[in-house]
Amino acid sequence: MSEHEYETASLVWRKSSYSNGQGGQCVETAVLPDGGRLVRNSKKPDGPAVQFTAGEWSAFISGLKAGEDL
Repeated sequence: MSEHEYETASLVWRKSSYSNGQGGQCVETAVLPDGGRLVRNSKKPDGPAVQFTAGEWSAFISGLKAGEDL
């Protein structure tokens, strides 16, 4: 995490609609108080999470919608 540590247990995590019970994609996101996002592997909820600022998340989503490669 960057400059802030967040108690991930107190956050509301939302699983991707592309995640499934058959071992498929397993991504969860949580909205941070400052509008940023945390992203983690739903199979390892106690593992690390990647943090995005609100601006980074917006740019990421915009890029996905525009069809940009990751």
